[in-house]
Amino acid sequence: MSEIKTFTPGTVANVSCGFDVLGFALDSPGDEMVLRRTVEKTVKITRIDGYDLPKEPLRNVAGVALLAMLKEYRGDAGFEIEIYKKIKPGSGIGSSAASAAGVVVAANKLLGEPFSKTELVRFAMEGERLASGVAHADNIAPAIFGGFTLVRSYAPLDIITLDTPSELFATVIHPQIEVRTADAREILKKNVLLKDAIKQWGNVGGLVAGLMKSDYGLISRSLEDAIVEPIRSILIPAFQEVKLKSKEAGALGGGISGSGPSIFMLSKGEEAAQQVKMAMADVYEKVGIDFDIHLSKVNQTGVKVIAIKENNEILQS
Repeated sequence: MSEIKTFTPGTVANVSCGFDVLGFALDSPGDEMVLRRTVEKTVKITRIDGYDLPKEPLRNVAGVALLAMLKEYRGDAGFEIEIYKKIKPGSGIGSSAASAAGVVVAANKLLGEPFSKTELVRFAMEGERLASGVAHADNIAPAIFGGFTLVRSYAPLDIITLDTPSELFATVIHPQIEVRTADAREILKKNVLLKDAIKQWGNVGGLVAGLMKSDYGLISRSLEDAIVEPIRSILIPAFQEVKLKSKEAGALGGGISGSGPSIFMLSKGEEAAQQVKMAMADVYEKVGIDFDIHLSKVNQTGVKVIAIKENNEILQS
């Protein structure tokens, strides 16, 4: 293989109660990427469409993730990268994770898959370190594994894939403002009260159990954040109203997607998710803030190979 094209889905991280440990993948939006082998043993980013991002590999999350991977690759390899971004940076839907995850999965394919998915998560986390100052995996893991994932441990890295109830749908609204992940992390408290921690890990356990048992009532009761959301929600206009109206429209619950400003809601069934979509849109139309809105099942595949070429011959499309 000499060239590969991939699609990497957007992701929702934290999922209310699981700060830095829980996340799930969306069907849309997503980024596309083309990666090709080169004779020269360097990493070059030759094209970025969609947003004005740096092409220097050490200043781009995709470049940093790929360089981290090549540092452990037992051989020589060079690559050219084309990035077609559809996920807006600073949206809270895993824009940096999509670039970092997409490039390591694509490169791994071209190299004959010498690395496991968990190792790919570890390499891609270096891209998140560049973007936010912290090498977190709650977006990266679902982007690579698909579905819902739990980061049980960071040292050593331990990723657990979780079941997804068949009727679970996500509605995500992205108000057109930017919240930088680094800034959203900076405002968080460094210490939490024991009573809040007890409540939070009860909700994490409840949410995981609800997903595994397809217990929508338990999922709904567990979608509560006692630690991060009370602080970060002040950065998002009309957050509380969106959450209230969504629940009135039939949502199981939800909260801030990643570091925001996007807001996600989970629903049982597509009809309920459509009602939630209309309720979310109505709030922001009245507030007068432009927005994008996405309705999606949980993406079970993560990064997807769209096409493979060898010597300009298409092997897969």
